[in-house]
Amino acid sequence: MIIHRFSNGDTVEIRGDAIIVCFSGKRSVLGTAPLNGGRRDELRWIFNHGGETSGEMKAPTYEGHVAKIAEELGLEPEFSSGLSTAAYVKNTSMKTQTFEDITVTALVTGGVDINAGRVGEQALWHEREDGFVFVAGTINIMLFIDAQLSEGALARALVTCTEAKTAALQELLVPSCYSGGLATGSGTDGTIIVSNPQSSVKLTEAGKHFKLGELIGKTVMAAAKEALFLETGLCPERQMDILARMGRFGMTEAALIERLEETGESFEDFAERLESIRRDRALVTKTSCLAHILDQLSWGMIRGEDALGAASVLLALMGMSLCRIHRHDDLRELIVDSYIDGILKLLL
Repeated sequence: MIIHRFSNGDTVEIRGDAIIVCFSGKRSVLGTAPLNGGRRDELRWIFNHGGETSGEMKAPTYEGHVAKIAEELGLEPEFSSGLSTAAYVKNTSMKTQTFEDITVTALVTGGVDINAGRVGEQALWHEREDGFVFVAGTINIMLFIDAQLSEGALARALVTCTEAKTAALQELLVPSCYSGGLATGSGTDGTIIVSNPQSSVKLTEAGKHFKLGELIGKTVMAAAKEALFLETGLCPERQMDILARMGRFGMTEAALIERLEETGESFEDFAERLESIRRDRALVTKTSCLAHILDQLSWGMIRGEDALGAASVLLALMGMSLCRIHRHDDLRELIVDSYIDGILKLLL
């Protein structure tokens, strides 16, 4: 079923569990796909295959797996480039921006609740001859630029697109699943950039100082946010929650249960009370400020004594105080412990 037709004749269609773009002519493509990734001029199709949750490989390698998917979709693998994701294509977001004679369109699927990560974190996998394990979380982007881009501009468009994805995650305060940091993407993100070498519009720049870069930023940010909402409900309202703001530091429901059990109390007796305070706007706002202090402390942007002083003021505004007994030598853990104790007092 064709759901969109570009002005150059290319079509977007949904076929089974995939969204497929069929080129009507020669296209310049740069992508991170396992199948025919990198710089390509011979492709006829690109696709994003959704619902990859079983973990079953159709071939010994990930490239072969995606090639098999291409065959099942009725495409010729040697002329196709494809991404795969656990997200469903029915939740694809499509956004378009135009300025004068330039049009940029982004097709994005997303899910980061399980696989969000921050660049530079300790990795658990090293590629050798082993296969790949599917993880239920990915932001896949197919970006279409209706203009003829130079080789440098095509590469720069990929950078700008990636920055836009990260900016969207930052604005949603998405936590990493592997550390106390904010996520910059998921561990399995994929991107395919398509430009039109047959266009009369020729561009050599795609950075943030140029209109093309602005259009890329706006389309990708908007589409990424909408895709994450469609797939998992991620949005500012969902993030308006003290557990969402502090969970990456260890302030989780499980931590509260453990601390309550230490006092001999049952969490069930206080679960309703927690629901009544966790989305309190004033408490969430102050909690968010405390989280930012913890971030700046970990980044080395503020000194420990200054972070401690500011945290003490914020805790006092929330009716809390620093723990008198230091359970940890780490200042961040001291501040988080104090916050958890303060929340417990509000519950009790």
